[in-house]
Amino acid sequence: MNAAIRVTPVRVGELMAEGEPMPIYVHVIDHPEGRILVDTGLTELHPAIADMDPRLNPLNEQDFDIQGIDMVVNTHLHFDHCGGNHLFAGKPIYVQRQELDDARTKEDYTIPHWVDAPGVDYVTVDGEFELLPGVRLLPAPGHTAGSQIVVVDGDNGPTIIAGDTAVWFGELDNPGTEGQRLVLSLNPDKVWLTHTDEPWRPAATG
Repeated sequence: MNAAIRVTPVRVGELMAEGEPMPIYVHVIDHPEGRILVDTGLTELHPAIADMDPRLNPLNEQDFDIQGIDMVVNTHLHFDHCGGNHLFAGKPIYVQRQELDDARTKEDYTIPHWVDAPGVDYVTVDGEFELLPGVRLLPAPGHTAGSQIVVVDGDNGPTIIAGDTAVWFGELDNPGTEGQRLVLSLNPDKVWLTHTDEPWRPAATG
């Protein structure tokens, strides 16, 4: 990756999925022109997600410089990706227009008052968008119709922050959605996912 741009995962909690703990990460991009946060985790419990037994370590209870974030990206608006958006009221939060429309209109899609928390300021994107030099948003349908990925240019191929475009590594090893196929087509150096401790990397080929 461009040495001037760094991606750092921050663990903000975990969920139980079929009896197995599943970590929740957000990702910070330190760029010479600004500090970007990709997804915001969640900061409180809610009856709608009680069956997933969330254990939370939200950003506002960590040694995390919330005021130092210049902009936020939501890969999509499920509860574990937008539940901390309220911490960034007044900062621009970039989301695909399709995703915001779906989150506001579809039943049982997310937790609506977490999406439209007071002061949350969305910047809607239609398709590809350059956030800062060397950092692009690309639509990656699959997990949701309006999902997007963040592509950070690098010397050895891009680093991708993919949200839930894939939940497990196996979904990138054997891609089944448009978004997963897009990720592979970009020949990434590594791919950060929300629910894995380490990034996925392409298998070495002879």
